[in-house]
Amino acid sequence: MASDLNSRDLSQTYKVAGDVFATLFNEIEKVIVGQKDTVEQIIMAILCNGHALVESNPGLGKTLTISTVAKAMDLNFSRIQCTPDLMPADITGTHLIEEVGGTKEFKFEPGPVFANVVLADEINRASPKTQSALLEAMQEKQITVGNDTFMLDKPFFILATQNPIEMEGTFPLPEAQLDRFLFKILVDYPSYEDEIEIVNRYTRSIMPTVGKVLNKSTLLDLQKLTRDVPIADDIKNRAIKIVMSTRIKSEFIEYGASPRASIGLILAAKARALVKGRNFVSAEDIDAMAYPILRHRIILTFEAERRGFSTDQVIKNILEKIK
Repeated sequence: MASDLNSRDLSQTYKVAGDVFATLFNEIEKVIVGQKDTVEQIIMAILCNGHALVESNPGLGKTLTISTVAKAMDLNFSRIQCTPDLMPADITGTHLIEEVGGTKEFKFEPGPVFANVVLADEINRASPKTQSALLEAMQEKQITVGNDTFMLDKPFFILATQNPIEMEGTFPLPEAQLDRFLFKILVDYPSYEDEIEIVNRYTRSIMPTVGKVLNKSTLLDLQKLTRDVPIADDIKNRAIKIVMSTRIKSEFIEYGASPRASIGLILAAKARALVKGRNFVSAEDIDAMAYPILRHRIILTFEAERRGFSTDQVIKNILEKIK
């Protein structure tokens, strides 16, 4: 059931945005059980035109969730299984020699990065050289191969996954590349009730499927609307104070977040307000989005790690102190 919103202007899209999101979440829930926060944050990242890093233990449906969101939004989807022997050309594409009319010429063969949603599965298993091949695509929305530059289709998102365990043979993402991800999303184990539903749903002969709810034009309109959501000065100032407080050396924080985090926090709060059906940003939006925005942008001290503090606990302490 693809939406026909592409023929309407932004004001019309805004009027029906609540119904669009309700339909979108209902459709995704046909396949994904629980994980409401994860799905919402992935969609919020897309509304902000940002990329997301999804982390959890194996088997919690990261790949299925991302591919389901792409299908519901009617976006071209490709998957890259990252391994230590993966080369940059395996991602970006390469020039091949092709014979045409008796003459040989080079033809560019696009790689899997030429899609709307690119899933980089287990990105920390790719070598640093291959990881860096994604940097230009993430930041500039383009790919350079040799002397040629190719623009990527809009909208474009990289949703990467990584496992916090089985670290042998992995290459941790450098801070410069981590900072290019708008969100770091943590996926937890399902509840008892959700796991019963998962077992019931995926042990039947008929597997659940998802229908198309959005199209590219509507999604681009929603991205524009996200940036137009009003935010009061006091709420904006609170967001900036939260980010700047991470730069104050303490016994728990070694390095803080850059201004890119301030921009991301404001945009993410606007996206959350839009998804929640409000036309203004609240302090609750700022606090809720501070976790996925900051958890990969601050580096804890040895003392914090020694005492077993997690990044989320440090963020929680910051939020409690900022008025």
